[in-house]
Amino acid sequence: MAGLWFTEHQTKDFGITMKVNKTLHTEQTEFQKLDMVETAEWGNMLLLDGMVMTSIKDEFVYHEMMSHVPLFTHPNPEQVLVVGGGDGGVIREVLKHPSVKKATLVEIDGKVIEYSKKYLPEIAGELDNERVEVKVDDGFMHIATSENQYDVIMVDSTEPVGPAVNLFTKGFYAGIAKALKEDGIFVAQTDNPWFKADLIREVQRDVKEIFPITRLYTANVPTYPSGMWTFTIGSKKYDPLEVNEERFHEIETKYYTKELHKASFVLPKFVQDLIK
Repeated sequence: MAGLWFTEHQTKDFGITMKVNKTLHTEQTEFQKLDMVETAEWGNMLLLDGMVMTSIKDEFVYHEMMSHVPLFTHPNPEQVLVVGGGDGGVIREVLKHPSVKKATLVEIDGKVIEYSKKYLPEIAGELDNERVEVKVDDGFMHIATSENQYDVIMVDSTEPVGPAVNLFTKGFYAGIAKALKEDGIFVAQTDNPWFKADLIREVQRDVKEIFPITRLYTANVPTYPSGMWTFTIGSKKYDPLEVNEERFHEIETKYYTKELHKASFVLPKFVQDLIK
């Protein structure tokens, strides 16, 4: 792939193209095609089944927004679970919260962890932290066997294909509710409203049937389809729009701020309409 232009076909009629300086690693794992490449614009980048998962240049947006919105919403998050997220970016952000006593990562594909540590150390650097437990296992099954265990659960999955397809089902969300404590919160990445409106609509419907507080928020991730990315929160008790200002504390970020916390829930009209 060195010296070539790689295109991720985000729909049958649209894609995002980038110049690849060299291929660092390529492998068909037990679960998916894994490519680690060095790009001219975005630095080292992880691709799974031809889809961009993360890059050095813009990774902080996704990882910060998935982590800090629910963690600042919960008054005392101590036990945190990350499903997927083998690159380690969400774990890195979770550990910025001193209240977190343990962060458990459950990633189905150990090769993602292995090569992220090797080629994305800026992202994966906290996976060996003493507060982190890494399990190479099926996140769906881990949720199914957990009960009243976690304060916050983050579903950092790929798109709903291949090994991640079960992570977008109502049964999975019901399992999450069972795995959370009585005041728990979960968040999942739910793709983009330009190309996956039906997916967002379905997830919102399913989560609303299980969690009394369900909200959608957005962030700008330029290497993801359309650049506009959504996250869905399901909460048993705490509303992310009613966070007490005193709950925010200083952490090092590049995208997330306490002002952006609430602003990210202000949706464009066409997104509001699709989740009504």
